[in-house]
Amino acid sequence: MKAAVVQTSPLFGRIRENIEGAIKVIEKLDAELIVLPELFSTGYQFKSRPEMLKLAEDAEGGYATGRLTEVARKKKSFIVAGIAERSGGKAYNSSVLVGPKGLMGIYRKAHLFWDEKKIFTPGDTPFEVYDTGKARIGMMICFDWLFPEAARTLALKGADIICHPSNLVLPYCPAAMITRSIENRVFSLTANRVGEEARIRGKSLKFIGMSQIVSPGGELLFRAGGKKAVAMAVEIEPKDARKKNITPVNDIIKDRRRDLFQL
Repeated sequence: MKAAVVQTSPLFGRIRENIEGAIKVIEKLDAELIVLPELFSTGYQFKSRPEMLKLAEDAEGGYATGRLTEVARKKKSFIVAGIAERSGGKAYNSSVLVGPKGLMGIYRKAHLFWDEKKIFTPGDTPFEVYDTGKARIGMMICFDWLFPEAARTLALKGADIICHPSNLVLPYCPAAMITRSIENRVFSLTANRVGEEARIRGKSLKFIGMSQIVSPGGELLFRAGGKKAVAMAVEIEPKDARKKNITPVNDIIKDRRRDLFQL
């Protein structure tokens, strides 16, 4: 199958413009799985929780999910995208998985980064795996990369591909996600953004780009630069992620010494 990452440069608060810009890129891609960045529709640096709630939307009936579903149906593809989700009086940094038949899954970010703790409610969804037919897909969001349990849980549940919408500002993640792919023998698709946001005095954020696609063996199949919006699709074989042997006698799942682990 062909899998793609879309690296964007959203404008804060200009939701429809950001969504329609991403839709135009998706329509030109030859890909069956497409990953967009974290908070792709709103931008990242909210000044307050009330401001975020005004820009957030319902994951099931919101504009972003609706438009992504329309293009997924048209292209017969699957799309993972990060949104600000409003659910009742709570607000989550979430990602949605949509396909030709509509919304398939919602993941709410488990590990909130920096000022996100003031803005969002910690995620309350488990790390689930969704079968698209050709591949089994799991979702993480940005700072989840630092916690190996997140990727390992998805791998243990049978994920072939980890879709990883991000708004990265720290430099470590691109290399770390190569390790996550190797230690779990899964593909990882990290879709990051570029540009800067300086809406809070003294807290200017510069996003590093470097969106990437990594194979189960740690091969870098694609990596974007750090300054420009870009999209890239590569051909992958999801079944390669089901081969968990490093050597003929070493299986990364079966060889775990759980009798020695202290959690």
